[in-house]
Amino acid sequence: MAKVGDTVRFLNSVGGGKIVKIDGKIAYVDEDGFETPVLLKDCVVIANGQYNDIPPEMPAVSSKEPRPSKEVKLEEELPIEEIPGGDKLNLLIAYESRDLLNLSKVAIDTFLVNDSNYYLYITYLVSENGKDWEARYAGLIEPNFQVLLDELNNENISGMDRISVQGIAFKKGKPFAVKQPFNVQTKFDGTKFFRRHCFKPNDYFDNDVIAIQLVKDDKPSSDISEENLKKLQETAAQPKKVDKIRKRPIIKKKNTSKISNDNILVVDLHINELLDNTNGMSNSEILNYQIDEFRNVMDKNLKNKGQKIVFIHGKGEGVLRNALIKELNHRYKNHDVQDASFREYGFGATQVTIR
Repeated sequence: MAKVGDTVRFLNSVGGGKIVKIDGKIAYVDEDGFETPVLLKDCVVIANGQYNDIPPEMPAVSSKEPRPSKEVKLEEELPIEEIPGGDKLNLLIAYESRDLLNLSKVAIDTFLVNDSNYYLYITYLVSENGKDWEARYAGLIEPNFQVLLDELNNENISGMDRISVQGIAFKKGKPFAVKQPFNVQTKFDGTKFFRRHCFKPNDYFDNDVIAIQLVKDDKPSSDISEENLKKLQETAAQPKKVDKIRKRPIIKKKNTSKISNDNILVVDLHINELLDNTNGMSNSEILNYQIDEFRNVMDKNLKNKGQKIVFIHGKGEGVLRNALIKELNHRYKNHDVQDASFREYGFGATQVTIR
């Protein structure tokens, strides 16, 4: 049986990589910089880690799906575009439900928003039932970005009672004012996650979220009185105008989904339609963002039987299209897939019919 860390190839399709996570019967395989969900039983462990070294007892499986190019080079790291007023640390954690109408049945994503011109080394810790801390995330967050820290469900929400975020701030390749390391701890009230009214509009998200301000203008919330902290959290939950210059890659430029005259949902996955800018993002990060948008649209329409969705991905080198096909072969394999009308959408569009 395959396990986390094993290098595998796919039994029923071309491809493979290293297993980074296992969730029940699903293995998440790191392939070309993004994670592909695959049934665990369809993963064949490769002893020497070579994709093409197929054990003699396992026959090769043919597939019409082309193998993604291994020669795609990641872009070099671009200079960070600093935001006016961003030299003060502002950090918040937000919990976003995947379906606000079914809070008790769907997962909740945990995001950390770094609203500053500083890189942050972050650890996100959780305590359950008064026990010792467990690290759920540790890594580097770029300036003016948000990252997904954790995925919650009914089981692990009920036991959580405290969260802690620790961080160290710095800049790369330029002088900067030193910031004090911080360690912010706060109580976690899991009952809020089952109440629709507890999710509020927020400046950084399209959907309503439960947001907690961790650092405000360089001050960790532990250094702020309880009364002021409550005001800050209420302020963070209120919608406010965002000046154009302060829009960040974490904020969508516009709603790229639209309904055509024949009730077909059209989604443009070109990255310039999803984000205001991509400064500092590598090719793999851009691809992951596009795949996340694809999954978001699919998940929202799974109950709409017969709904036709056209995803515009462009021709290019076919990397995005291949990634979508893999998602449709594994995660959404029960739906009808075909090339979209060339007359309506040109080359580089795929149509999915929900079944």
